[in-house]
Amino acid sequence: QVQLVESGGGLVQPGGSLRLSCAASGVTFDYYGIGWFRQAPGEVREGVSCISGRDGTTRYADSVKGRFMISIDNAKNTVYLQTNNLKPEDTAVYYCAADRVPLCRFGVHSYDYWGQGTQVTVSS
Repeated sequence: QVQLVESGGGLVQPGGSLRLSCAASGVTFDYYGIGWFRQAPGEVREGVSCISGRDGTTRYADSVKGRFMISIDNAKNTVYLQTNNLKPEDTAVYYCAADRVPLCRFGVHSYDYWGQGTQVTVSS
């Protein structure tokens, strides 16, 4: 049974940083694609970053390039999203998701398993 549990969200001032974690069970990362998505109130869910379990390919949304970084710790079975220089427009619920096809892609409907989300609020 696949389970994804996000943590690490919170309230942070503009310019601050958070490290989001996605603890996975029932998943061997080599055989999955892992994505981070976010959804702000009244907005559609959008892809933020992803990583391919097959070859480590990563991808970032233009709005977060140079500020966010995705990584995998296989020993802890955890995927991280390091978020730096946060802006108010980064405020959203952040979700991790697992795709049984081990590619890096942003299509919401490509993903088979989702976590419950963690709230990130950027405000002074």
